[in-house]
Amino acid sequence: MDIIRTISYQPTSSNQMCEQALNKPSEFRRKKSVDHTHTAPEMSRIITDPTTGKCYCRGKVLGKSLAHILKARKVLTEPEVRYYLRQIVSGLKNLHEQDILHRDLKLGNFFINESMDLKVGDFGLAAKLEPVENRRRTICGTPNYLSPEVLNKQGHGCESDVWALGCVMYTMLLGRPPFETTNLKETYRCIREARYTMPSSLMPPAKQLIASMLSKNPQDRPSLNDIMRHEFFTQGFTPERLSSSCCHSAPDFHLSSPAKNFFKKAAAALFGGKKEKAKYYDNLNKLTKEEDEIHKLRHELKKSSISHQPHKHKSHEDTIPPVAPVGKQTALMKENKQQIRDTIRMIVRGTLGSCSSSSECLEDSTMGSVADTVTRVLRGCLENMPEADTIPNEHLNSTFQWVTKWVDYSNKYGFGYQLSDHTVGVLFNNGTHMSLLSDKKTIHYYAELGQCSVFSTVDAPEQFISQNTILKYFAHYMEENLMDGGDLPSVTDTRKPRLYLLQWLKSDRALMMLFNDGTFQVNFYHDHTKIIICNQKDEYLLTYINEDRVSTTFHLTTLLMSGCSPDLRSRMEYALNMLLQRCN
Repeated sequence: MDIIRTISYQPTSSNQMCEQALNKPSEFRRKKSVDHTHTAPEMSRIITDPTTGKCYCRGKVLGKSLAHILKARKVLTEPEVRYYLRQIVSGLKNLHEQDILHRDLKLGNFFINESMDLKVGDFGLAAKLEPVENRRRTICGTPNYLSPEVLNKQGHGCESDVWALGCVMYTMLLGRPPFETTNLKETYRCIREARYTMPSSLMPPAKQLIASMLSKNPQDRPSLNDIMRHEFFTQGFTPERLSSSCCHSAPDFHLSSPAKNFFKKAAAALFGGKKEKAKYYDNLNKLTKEEDEIHKLRHELKKSSISHQPHKHKSHEDTIPPVAPVGKQTALMKENKQQIRDTIRMIVRGTLGSCSSSSECLEDSTMGSVADTVTRVLRGCLENMPEADTIPNEHLNSTFQWVTKWVDYSNKYGFGYQLSDHTVGVLFNNGTHMSLLSDKKTIHYYAELGQCSVFSTVDAPEQFISQNTILKYFAHYMEENLMDGGDLPSVTDTRKPRLYLLQWLKSDRALMMLFNDGTFQVNFYHDHTKIIICNQKDEYLLTYINEDRVSTTFHLTTLLMSGCSPDLRSRMEYALNMLLQRCN
């Protein structure tokens, strides 16, 4: 079977294009059967039409290359990158198993057909994998994707293809190759030194996988099997199929929701003509026929961004400290117990050490100080917590506020949520926050952290009418369509400061919410588990709501002393990573 390098012509038709290409002498031929789902058909010449960007092989349209897609999109999302990389690795693995090196992996050599299936193509530089001593020392390939050993004339190996794959992943996520400079000599210098920047915008698993594939030493790079076992794939959502619209616009992985139609009606009323506004306000306190339609959609809503993917816990390779002799364990436990409690109290006595009992500290705090305190607490717990197989026996009956329902409509207005005391809040896209208290009559408006304006729903200032109306829509929608997310009791304590959302972040696996008093909640989509961290009387508590919506609350000091199950620990680690990512 022919493996021939890509050539580019400008013929009048695709048939002429292929005929001209097939009459050209091949740059490289190898008789080998390498048919595979993710390799270009017949491994033959691939012709690119520069006017349309479409690629052809023997007259058959392969579709556009990833290079054309990235040119239109600038960057790709992590789920898309996983989708494409899985197919690239599959095709590349088939080649390596037959001792074939591609030697020119780059975005321009990956082709996407109408079904959004990826094909690895352009085998003009492909070569047989030889023992190290027999490898060719020539430098060939695309400059930005060359590996250090190739530049140093040590020959190509499977590790060189893995290096190029790391460059491909980096480019898809950030829109540019990792070693690209304005000077080729400088580019080669950066490659030889494995010197490149890793933006903080990338999630930690992506950073780790890229760093491993771009290891300077070829032996330190992961195998293709190791790549697919990496946390970037095992704990991240990968779509089963992408829409062809992803070739020119970012995908929307949120499941279709009646919320979109619901809020479109609010938008028409708020921002439409005079007739629409007049009609809307005349019926503001009544259920219209349109609202009845929404009412009928009860139980049909699925939370946006929920995706089903396999879950794999992180491994913990740190060794457990040796156990003291039985006769000394009791004394050591008593001594260590107080030390640990003192340590955690030192950790939590930060900016928000007593925020749960004093509203004054809120006015002196900043968003950064709130996030910094929660980060320090969670990191301190994880770094000092021993490994264990089960959760502690402690089960507290503490009451606190947490998010029972939420809806993301940030593409229009903002992020809405309902607390366990039935307060409804919206963090608007402009950074302001508005809460409708459980009495459904009182509104709290926050323009800045700690600065609150209070007014009634019927006497709202004119400048707040639009936001007030949107807030009511959020409240009505969540009340009619969403179910509570756990079994924790409702609580209303007027002595405590009102909770309002400071920051939120959605990944492909979870939703993170950070509140003004340091309450920190993470909801995991695929199994509906939740972690809630809050502060009560200078003591931090952690609540875990499992798959069955059953909650368990612990003192953080208890977890520091006893450890917890790998299942809970992996979620705590992921929650910390999300918090660090948001703070960066």
